[in-house]
Amino acid sequence: MKIPTTLKHKPVIVSENYEHIDGRYANHSDAKGISLGLAQWNDRGKLDISAKVWRYTGEKWSRQSEELPLHRVLDLAILVSRSMVHFREAYRYKHLYDEQNPVIDRVGLQGDAMTIAVCTDNEKINEDIKLFSQALSDDDELIGERLRTLSRMLKELGY
Repeated sequence: MKIPTTLKHKPVIVSENYEHIDGRYANHSDAKGISLGLAQWNDRGKLDISAKVWRYTGEKWSRQSEELPLHRVLDLAILVSRSMVHFREAYRYKHLYDEQNPVIDRVGLQGDAMTIAVCTDNEKINEDIKLFSQALSDDDELIGERLRTLSRMLKELGY
C-alpha cells in the first residue's frame, strides 16, 4: 500500500507493504508501511527527522500511526537489546529479577545515563515479568533475525 505524502509527516525513505513482514502480525497487520522523513512537528527554521509507522484501518489512515524522533527509535533498540541480555540470566532469580536491586543497567548517553529497570510499581510485576519473558522467548527467532541484520549494518557503518 502506498504511504500518503500529503499529510504532515513528509516521507523521504519508505518501506511500503510492511504488513507482509510485521513480525508475528505478518500478512494481517494494520501497519502498512514505515518511513523516515521530515517530522510533522517541524517549525520554521527547525528541522527534525522522524520514523513513522503508518497504520490503516481498512478505510482511512489511523490516528494511531506513530511518529518518533530517530534518537528515540535507537533508544528503544537499546532498551530491547539490554532487556534481552537481562532475560538470558534472569532464571537465576526467583521472580526473574533481583528484588533488592531492580535496576538492570545504566547506559551512558549525552553526559547522563538511561536507567533500565524492572517496573516494581507494577502491582502485578511478578506475573507480568513471567509473561514478558515467555513472549520474548517465543519471539526470539523474529527478534534475532532483525538484530543480526542490524548488527551487520552497524558493522558496515563502522560501529
